[in-house]
Amino acid sequence: MNQNRIPTNYGALSTLITVFFFWGFVAAGNGIFIPFCKSHFQLNQFQSQLIDTSYYGAYFYGSLILYFFSQASGVDLLNRIGYKRGIIIGLIISLIGAVSLAFVSTYEGATFGLVLAAFFIVALGFSLQQTAAQPFAIALGDPATGSHRLNMAGGINSFGTLLGPLIVSIVLFGSVSGEEREPTLGNIKLLWLILGGLFAFVAVFFLFSKKLPKLNIEEHIEKSKKASVSLLLIAIPTAILLFFNNIFTDAQRPYMVGATLAVTLLILFISMSMAKKNKQGWGAMQYPQLVLGMVAIFVYVGVEVTIQSNMGALLKTDEFGAMDEKFISPFISLYWGSLMIGRWTGAISVFDLKKSTRQILTVVVPVVAFVIILLVNIARGNDVSNLYVYIIWVAVLIAGIFFGQEKPVKTLLTLSILAAAAMLIGMFTTGMMATFAFISGGLFCSIMWPCIFSLAVAGLGKYTSEGSAFLIMMILGGAIIPPMQGALADTPIGIHASYFVAVACFLYLAWHAVQTRNVLKKQGLDFDQQIGGGH
Repeated sequence: MNQNRIPTNYGALSTLITVFFFWGFVAAGNGIFIPFCKSHFQLNQFQSQLIDTSYYGAYFYGSLILYFFSQASGVDLLNRIGYKRGIIIGLIISLIGAVSLAFVSTYEGATFGLVLAAFFIVALGFSLQQTAAQPFAIALGDPATGSHRLNMAGGINSFGTLLGPLIVSIVLFGSVSGEEREPTLGNIKLLWLILGGLFAFVAVFFLFSKKLPKLNIEEHIEKSKKASVSLLLIAIPTAILLFFNNIFTDAQRPYMVGATLAVTLLILFISMSMAKKNKQGWGAMQYPQLVLGMVAIFVYVGVEVTIQSNMGALLKTDEFGAMDEKFISPFISLYWGSLMIGRWTGAISVFDLKKSTRQILTVVVPVVAFVIILLVNIARGNDVSNLYVYIIWVAVLIAGIFFGQEKPVKTLLTLSILAAAAMLIGMFTTGMMATFAFISGGLFCSIMWPCIFSLAVAGLGKYTSEGSAFLIMMILGGAIIPPMQGALADTPIGIHASYFVAVACFLYLAWHAVQTRNVLKKQGLDFDQQIGGGH
């Protein structure tokens, strides 16, 4: 036993992981809030997806602001103010957004634009919280067990994603006892006041808690002027999509969103090509595996979000049962619960267990997680009898994990192919078979993040921290890909066929696995290191 191992500060960790719950709860709750806003504000499918653009766009711009401050001053802003204080400031920003949403929900002249602005503020606070909380969690103990703490926090985040759709549905449409009410924007006021109160309580608790140490992590900031230019260029079309999309007609919007996507990807691939010729000034982006990873994170987050964000509209079609908004929460909850199933299963590999024990748990954990999803839905008062058959898809995930052998390239390639196949099944069938095929995308997405991330930062050395920050920025995919699918759904293509966007995303991720393996192989790097957990 290593006598010098730093013990984990579990008191501080238990306090810190509360913010991880908030991120999951709000992000997953959007799956119910989006179709409600579409009906309430009489939006088309593209406009309804702007909730995702506002939410995930705030993550990108929040990270970008921190990055540019560090580049300009040569000082890490979070290191200057302290990670604990950074989380508190982030909670205060989210509190302002929550109070704004509560106010907007009771304002007679409330517009969808005001809702988007308030969501942007909430997520801007989340961006600061996430940037500070993840390294904070790693620092609350031995660095060698940092991944264990992140996986514990990730488990809490996943539980938030499971509860989010169910609680938002209760607030909008009725209580657990089954007393239904007419959904109005005012119904959401209480939820956001409660969340705002929780943000305030946790901020005050953090401020006076002696369990949470004041933490500063000294890091050298290296100038990356060329990378900064690329990121700034990416921010411009995204800003047009977020703030000026109303200047385009419905017919123009698919082209506008497509152009935003194309420009973003083009800038990244051109940057990679230029960095190969001259590495100076590119920082972490001089490594092709990092830029490929940025594109992959962009695509991965985009497809993870778009599957469920557009599902509300899909389930309202005749081919899928013409469901009312109040009846879709079990399916949105099952989607996010699917991510929980995979992430809990992926977390097994980070613990020092015998191979036989890991294999047993790889079967047991996803089944237990699925039962928890059913029990939570039963507590909500939902009929779960039609969800039992989904265990077949859980079995497919288990088989895929065994086949991947905990190797990032093989796992990513396997799950991407399975996900693309599931999306095709969903596209060429209807009813529950198609619904569960689309929902299974959550299972296959669940452990892609650590695969992509570990491959992207392999061999970066002193640029690992900067590379990680660039990867986090690419959560931007959640702001662009969902409205692109929404814009296509508003055309004669329709909502069902628009899921070819998800097929294309998963096929790209399969190509990415092969391409990154080749890049790392040329550099003599090990691309088969063990993986585990989720984001």
